Amino acid sequence: MDDSFDTGPAEAGAAEAGAPEATRRAVAWLGAAGLRPTRQRVALAALLVGDGRNRHATAEGLYAASAGSGERVSLATVYNTLRAFCEAGLLQEVTVDATRSYFDTRLDDHPHFYWEDTAELTDAPSAELVIARLPPPPPGTAVARVDVVIRLRRA
Repeated sequence: MDDSFDTGPAEAGAAEAGAPEATRRAVAWLGAAGLRPTRQRVALAALLVGDGRNRHATAEGLYAASAGSGERVSLATVYNTLRAFCEAGLLQEVTVDATRSYFDTRLDDHPHFYWEDTAELTDAPSAELVIARLPPPPPGTAVARVDVVIRLRRA
């Protein structure tokens, strides 16, 4: 199942920053990437991965979920922490437009559906996706990754 933090604390699922199992998972997740488990990192990581489910979080949604769990962190701290998690290889950033990014806990290559009417990002099935050929990158560059975001609207 794909859970999301793009609409606020009601979407937080079972992971609460103070729950022992969520905290244990968060500390292990941070440790696997060599990140120091500060109080704020552990609290945000517990919300992201504490229940063991994959999710697509926005910074604003994670900020609201952290406030709902009683953790006091600024929105700037949430953004900085999400960036640190991405740099450490714990999250992938999926940009859907110039003003909206999601942070994905699922790290394998997979496509996404972006639901324009609800501003929700979900995983799309990979089995049907075929990318036959990419254009050659400019000289002196290499393809880092290919992001596939399929935009949907209700018919």
